Amino acid sequence: MNLLMNILWLLLGGIFTAIEYLIASFLMMITIIGIPFGLQTLKMALLALYPFGKEVRSCPDSGGCLSILMNILWIFLGGIWISLSHLVFGVLLSITIIGLPFGIQHFKLAGLALTPFGKEIIDKR
Repeated sequence: MNLLMNILWLLLGGIFTAIEYLIASFLMMITIIGIPFGLQTLKMALLALYPFGKEVRSCPDSGGCLSILMNILWIFLGGIWISLSHLVFGVLLSITIIGLPFGIQHFKLAGLALTPFGKEIIDKR
């Protein structure tokens, strides 16, 4: 079931979201200062490719204060807008019963896009 939903996700726009995250990741990794942010957008690109059957969790060894500081920088440097765009798509897709599973995945991406530092993506199994 997850495979079918992931294929539908890719065909209905998930591939474009993942490509946008990959391009942003590459552009941020060009500079040394942008590498930590590029790694986080790479994490979001991987989740945007196959969101069904995945779960976002906080890492127990997340880095403490550094992770909090990086999340604050992330929010002010554009993370809030990425998160809001996923929230808007989530609300729009949740209007219909058919779009509800896809809306839930956008809500998952919105949470990761708001504070990606100190989070990990794992399989639900």
